[in-house]
Amino acid sequence: MRSQDVPEPVPGDGDVLIRVRAAGLNPLDYKVREGRMRLLNRLDLPMVAGSELSGVIEETGAGVTRFAVGDRVFARVDKRRLGAFAPFVVVDETLVAKMPTSLDFADAAGLPLAGLTALQALRDELTVTAGDRVFISGGAGGVGTLAIQLAVWMGARVATTASPCGEELVRSLGAETVVDYRTQRFKDLLRDYDGAIDLTGGQDLMDSFAILKRGARTVSVAGVPDATTARLDLDVGPLVTAALWAATTRVRREARRNGVGYRYMFMHPSGADLDLLADLVDQGKLRTVTDQVFPFEQITEAFTYLERGRAKGKVVVQM
Repeated sequence: MRSQDVPEPVPGDGDVLIRVRAAGLNPLDYKVREGRMRLLNRLDLPMVAGSELSGVIEETGAGVTRFAVGDRVFARVDKRRLGAFAPFVVVDETLVAKMPTSLDFADAAGLPLAGLTALQALRDELTVTAGDRVFISGGAGGVGTLAIQLAVWMGARVATTASPCGEELVRSLGAETVVDYRTQRFKDLLRDYDGAIDLTGGQDLMDSFAILKRGARTVSVAGVPDATTARLDLDVGPLVTAALWAATTRVRREARRNGVGYRYMFMHPSGADLDLLADLVDQGKLRTVTDQVFPFEQITEAFTYLERGRAKGKVVVQM
């Protein structure tokens, strides 16, 4: 990544031009920078980075019906266009929603990517219902803080991992059981859960299989994409699909040994889902957790802070 001047983008049919007021930082952004996503998402480089934002509609393209100039909005941008780390960005109107009225721009900017990930994992992949017991690893992070609240809203009982510094936070969000990952292994303490969301990967992913009921499933956003994900969510060829099948052999074997399922999930940008999240925020049923806000000129320092992995909630840059 580097900072430089670029032309102001122009909205096409169905697009809105947004004056960016704040943008959220995500591990996805530095994974793209490091080239770790290139097999899964072939970007036309160089391009403006950045995955989520809040701002104000500056201009509308032909055919736009949902928004008007001056609307306060937030969005998870198209994965192939990106562009949030700039004063202006063009986004398809179907991926945009009006900001929660109760949030400022900084807090709203950190909601789209993490919120959509948590919502779609719980609702679409785990199909959580009232009374379920759900395990969420890394509950104090950006996705985890929202996933805990959404699971509780759905009627689930939540267990999570956190450090002693993060325990008070995750309990305040609704976590019933908190395992100190520094001194305990959750697989030694938990049993018969109805589903798990893996946000940390590595051994935590493998251990999650041992705490589930037979037939249950772990959904991961931190592991290795599986062949099912490649086939359903990604525009990749048979060679990449075969490579992912081989790369997940150990994970699939461990899941099968425990009689459970595994699915790597790619979140899908959705203005309709953002509308739901905004309503929950304004109803007081979902609150954002922002760890730190940096001025845009200090985005390098913001990424350094994010990559240390100690943020509680989201890291945001403000224009």
